[in-house]
Amino acid sequence: MGLIHVNVGLSNPSDRNGPPSSTEEIRVMVDTGATLSVFPKRLLDQLGIQRIGQRRLSGFGGRLIRDVGNVNVTYNGETAGATVVFGEEDDATILGVTALEMLGFQVDPVNGELHRVDLLI
Repeated sequence: MGLIHVNVGLSNPSDRNGPPSSTEEIRVMVDTGATLSVFPKRLLDQLGIQRIGQRRLSGFGGRLIRDVGNVNVTYNGETAGATVVFGEEDDATILGVTALEMLGFQVDPVNGELHRVDLLI
């Protein structure tokens, strides 16, 4: 199986009065080995996503600290809030497993696609 790439929409969760004032579509690699998603900080700043703290992370060739915030992620008609990493210019843009699960999708490794699944409560 090759890499899976999908288009997702990103919007600011603080846009509570009707549809988001700004939604940006971005192509991402699905990475089930990553806990959090990583999106370019330039894009998150443009959407007005607030930084809520920093997290220590293992990845990108070592251990590092990055800012994190909350964003609404939309894929295939489903929207979920997710904690995301403000990625630096050289960081890969990825959809991590936490956002993937919150959206209600899982990777089908045989067909290289995402499939809708029931969420567990």
